[in-house]
Amino acid sequence: MLTLTEERRMLVETVRDLAESEFAEKAGTWQGDKPWENLELLADRGYLGISLPEAYGGGGMNEFDAILLQETVGRVCPDTAYALPDMGAPRAVAMFGSDAVKERYLPSVCAGEDHLAIAISEPEAGSDVPSMKTRVEEVDGDLVLNGEKIWVSGVDEAGAAVVWAKFPEGLGTLVLDLDAPGVEIGQHFTNMFGHTQTQFFMNDVLVPEEHVLTRGPAAFKEQLKALNWERLGNAALSNGTAACVFDLALEYAGDREQFGQPIGDFQGIEWKLADMAKQVQTARNQTYAAASAAESAGGVPDRLSTHVANLYSGEVLDEVVDEALQIHGANGYQQGHPIEYFYRFARSRRIAAGTDEIQKNTIARVLKEEGLPSLV
Repeated sequence: MLTLTEERRMLVETVRDLAESEFAEKAGTWQGDKPWENLELLADRGYLGISLPEAYGGGGMNEFDAILLQETVGRVCPDTAYALPDMGAPRAVAMFGSDAVKERYLPSVCAGEDHLAIAISEPEAGSDVPSMKTRVEEVDGDLVLNGEKIWVSGVDEAGAAVVWAKFPEGLGTLVLDLDAPGVEIGQHFTNMFGHTQTQFFMNDVLVPEEHVLTRGPAAFKEQLKALNWERLGNAALSNGTAACVFDLALEYAGDREQFGQPIGDFQGIEWKLADMAKQVQTARNQTYAAASAAESAGGVPDRLSTHVANLYSGEVLDEVVDEALQIHGANGYQQGHPIEYFYRFARSRRIAAGTDEIQKNTIARVLKEEGLPSLV
């Protein structure tokens, strides 16, 4: 399916063996808790933050390597793959942060000791990012931040967050210490698969100039480079999780007997398994084609291929986990069963990093601007 260099093949094989020996036993049992012990083990082996700069504790590899790691870990333990720090807020800090900001925040993330949240959504601005009301104003030479964020994941585990806000010249991003004077933590919400999401307020918070990541007319497009890698990471997580639940369904279909034979020998189940495998393989190919093209383009993901991969992988995961639950029947429907948990886990992938509808809007917009790409 994917031709890897010898180094990348060794990476995948080594991480797969580690995940299967150390993470499999507790996989599907985390119920929204962060698997810190798994992250610490990955950090000890040098696999946490593998695409973040070596100077700040990372592995110094690139985003394609991180995508490989995310799917490989996710096939065994989706919760651990979800918690990997290469994409999202750490990626934005690595790409756009000052040396001081990188030194302050990345080493603890790469060591598995801290978390960086990302804060975009507001009560009246989710997918409609330009409508956000959080603002940074210049007052007597200082940068002053005011606003509100909601649905922020991992605030209870994070020392800081990458906040999207409006500067005088347009959208931008900055790093905010969550214990800074003027930051007020509001409500905590628990989502379907057990993760806590938080509301917080910013009231006349002074922001050091060095904490600004992007600002200016090109800031939004610059930040989208990091966000598009997050989307490809989201696709890889979806693919790893889909492969994980497929493996569980395949094993169960071979073990569970009805009418004197394994249920996997009935044509109805065989066709389900064939369709699931077809979808997973196609989603993986979409994702790695997009990641490979981005690697060849100097690390900048293409809008069309990125959104297609993210959208399709999320849809495939939703369908595969649904069929895996159907194959398990009442067993998989019980609270505490890994399939029941992954069913809830999977649903978030079609909301995170852009809803299905926003993904389709972007795809359509690119097609109207550029048309469908040719082969060469």
